[in-house]
Amino acid sequence: MSSPNATELNLFQRLPLGIIWKSSVAIAGLVFFYAFLFSHNLDNQSSDSFVTLQLKRPASSPNVTIHSPTNISHIGFIVISSLNSWKNRNPYILSWWRPNVTRGCIFLDKEPTQEYLPWPSTSPPYRVNEDVTKLSVYPKLVSPDQVRMFRSILDMYRVGDNKDLRWFMMCDDDTILLVDNLVEVLQKYDHTNYFYIGDNSECVKSNADFSFDMGFGGAGYALSYPLVEALSTKLDACIERYPQLYVSDHMAQSCLADIGVALTIEKGIHQIDLHDDISGLLSAHPQSPLLSLHHFDFINPIFPSMDRYQATNHLMTAAKYDQSRFLQQTICYHRERNWSFSVSWGYSTHIYEKTIPRSILRKPLETFKPWRWNGSPPLYMFNTRWVNNDPCDAPHVFFFQSIEYNASGNQLLTTYIRASPRNLPPCSVDGNHSADSISEILVLSPATTRKTAGVIECCDVEYKAEMNITEIKIR
Repeated sequence: MSSPNATELNLFQRLPLGIIWKSSVAIAGLVFFYAFLFSHNLDNQSSDSFVTLQLKRPASSPNVTIHSPTNISHIGFIVISSLNSWKNRNPYILSWWRPNVTRGCIFLDKEPTQEYLPWPSTSPPYRVNEDVTKLSVYPKLVSPDQVRMFRSILDMYRVGDNKDLRWFMMCDDDTILLVDNLVEVLQKYDHTNYFYIGDNSECVKSNADFSFDMGFGGAGYALSYPLVEALSTKLDACIERYPQLYVSDHMAQSCLADIGVALTIEKGIHQIDLHDDISGLLSAHPQSPLLSLHHFDFINPIFPSMDRYQATNHLMTAAKYDQSRFLQQTICYHRERNWSFSVSWGYSTHIYEKTIPRSILRKPLETFKPWRWNGSPPLYMFNTRWVNNDPCDAPHVFFFQSIEYNASGNQLLTTYIRASPRNLPPCSVDGNHSADSISEILVLSPATTRKTAGVIECCDVEYKAEMNITEIKIR
């Protein structure tokens, strides 16, 4: 470094003594501050205080191969249940669980009694959660069972069969998962970094009651392996910090926020904080892969003339063929009759007797009610359309009936049948545009080409009046 010249020395000498003194004090203060932080961190490396929760992000995880795409074997499923609820909710789990393919455990509050044994091989293997009464903070806990559920992350991490896992997926026992879509979505993310992936509730009040930054755990949230590894050493200390929290997913969000990890939103994860008929929501799903549907015990069966379990299995019939298009909305028009069609692949098809813009049809019909009534709008985290009896706005509704593979055209043929007569006059005064005669809608889609997430597909409509059938080809 060169020496200061005479001009620089003269400028320094002309500075007021007060400025020189204040500058010296400021510099000395900064030196002291950083020295204190350095020594404090050395003295508290083993502490569980809030300060030491700021963790370094890993460059890579030793338990994964970062060069291969994520597949289903890389996901460990944590299904939260109890001995009382498992018996009635096992059918939901069986609809998506794949024995000898999916990995994970169902976590119970106590050992199964003789009536539940032998444990079925078609279900996830069970584990009993560690006894939370042994925690020193137990007397202060507002919701001990919710703490048990939250600590399932730690219990799963300690199972010992975690070789090559990249992700942990937490969900409740009344949740339907679309595992192929889940694999495809998780492939987008670098599993060697910290990721907390989930979604909000559909209801404004539910998010306001807990957090708009929370992944609702019933619907499910995914944690990368390195994040779980880091959280495992801090989880119980976090419970001690928040004994007043009374839901497990709020505990998870609070603990992850404290170590600097924010929620990454995936719109295909659905808490279903709704009541009654959710067909309006399922018929206008956003252009995101469907990952989960929760709260099946609190809604009407999603298909007419079926109970909840039958409706669940029927829904998953189409999902076994093509999850990439499952519940994805495709909108098309029949110009000759001014009809609008909205197809929710594998679930429903709507016909409107007038041309309605896509921007309108993408808004779900409000067939449902909010989980909690907060008195005044906004009730939902998305825009909706009112249900009304205007014959130009009310749809003819058809529900999924069957699916088959058409080898000659390498296509999947899904059939939708009318739910019930609409019992409204036609939209057009002369009746030429009535769709009352249509009894069936056939939808053809590519069998081997998966739908690209976020890409809106087109379709063509052919009305076969002599057969009372409409055929829609997705392209």
